Amino acid sequence: MVKHFVVFPCAGWGHARPVVYLVARFVKMRPELRITFCTFDSLLDRVNAEVERCFEPSEKQVISMGAAIFVRSDETDNNFKLTWEKLVAGEPATCYKTGKIYDALPKPSAVLTDLFAAKPFSHIKAISGDSVKVYMWHPGLSYDLFYLWGSEKVGGKGNIRLKAEEEARRTGQPYEEIVGKLAWGAQGKVVQIPAFPPLYDHEFFPQDLPMSDDIKVGLIPHMNEYVEGTDGVFLCSPDCIEPGAKAAIREWYSEKSRSVVVCWSVPPSSSFALSEEKKQSADTQQIEALLESTLRTSGEKSLVYISMGSMFWPAACPEKMWTLLDVLMEMNIPFILSHASPMAVVPEQVREKVKAYGKGLLSPWTPQQMILNHPATGWIVTHGGHGGVMESLCAGVPMIFWPFVGDQPLNAIHFSESLKVSYELTEVRFGAGLGPIFRNGKTPTGTVEAVAAEVRDILLQAFGEDGAKKRQRLLEVREQVMQEGSWADGGVAQKDVTAFLDSL
Repeated sequence: MVKHFVVFPCAGWGHARPVVYLVARFVKMRPELRITFCTFDSLLDRVNAEVERCFEPSEKQVISMGAAIFVRSDETDNNFKLTWEKLVAGEPATCYKTGKIYDALPKPSAVLTDLFAAKPFSHIKAISGDSVKVYMWHPGLSYDLFYLWGSEKVGGKGNIRLKAEEEARRTGQPYEEIVGKLAWGAQGKVVQIPAFPPLYDHEFFPQDLPMSDDIKVGLIPHMNEYVEGTDGVFLCSPDCIEPGAKAAIREWYSEKSRSVVVCWSVPPSSSFALSEEKKQSADTQQIEALLESTLRTSGEKSLVYISMGSMFWPAACPEKMWTLLDVLMEMNIPFILSHASPMAVVPEQVREKVKAYGKGLLSPWTPQQMILNHPATGWIVTHGGHGGVMESLCAGVPMIFWPFVGDQPLNAIHFSESLKVSYELTEVRFGAGLGPIFRNGKTPTGTVEAVAAEVRDILLQAFGEDGAKKRQRLLEVREQVMQEGSWADGGVAQKDVTAFLDSL
């Protein structure tokens, strides 16, 4: 019997790419399952290419909802509503970018919506009520669920919308002003979430990232109701990485008999998958040449790969990124910088300096898994998005964190302090993020000079004895992660996903 499952990750590549691996696994486990993958104009071609990496030539039903601003837009939410009406009615659906019409499928048995899909969730409920199970996709470190989106019981902020409405009635202050403070900012408090070291609330926002009212007022206040209203959560993080968080989430969700599905998957690694990834970057030939040249002249594990993901960039203080490159060049360390974010603007003088250096490369989009798995790559400087963190871990490449927001600062703390397999840059912090650090009492200054000194010190450690110890510990963690991510018989992911598929 044909079953129909719908997925809708947000416009971030780190949210969309792991879903491809997940649903590919679903279809391989249950060939009768049909997937409708809803995505965005900017990611449509990349999602299609990633599907090819998992299946080789295959049938696909990937539908673009339109253009997104950051993680969503009113247009894409409305288009999803119209598409959902058709899918629930068993009617053909149309891709908003290509105009392609896909054949009708049975009414969906379930839908997996992104962590940031609070509005699509409300549309689903208004159209199909409780007749279709709705699960939330959380492609990050599981600890992230507690403070930002959880109830007070698990150390979270609770229902921001209701709190803001109540305070607005009580004080007469504008709702937008109150909700902005509650949703996106620090109150000077110490935060304690289950099984995690205490930290100041401003440490959740180390870059003081500007956020539009569309997100700060229109989305975040509704997140708690969305999180609490879904039928379950899919966690894209191995149990072995954060057992304490998983135990706490299972207890939290069991109160309403909701499902917790652990679904971490190892990225595809076949020669076909590698060749397909190479096609996704216009700079692959130059990147391969630099990697091979580095391997010959500098040896294994000598190159530093830098990536802030597809959305993030230190736009308010880009000079700190150029300082990082200056120190790498000063220390004669080869590097590749991926600058995929729409906010990334590379000055011509920086391009000329890197070109003259001869051991660096700047690219707007890189074949990341290829780079990480190349023997020349030794370290990655990362914003700490969970997709990139897990890809680095699977490749055995230790990390130097430069976090911005969300689960990124938690990844930085967890991997550097708890697991002791990485480093964190703290002088790169900006704005409110320059407050004291709870775990060591230090207060970063955030100056360019301080950034240069910290980068220099960490790189010396990374390429020395301390870095070698961290790499060895990382490889030990990797062994556990690869075992769980392989979905071996009897493993957590295999059990959880099999139970979920049986429930459809």
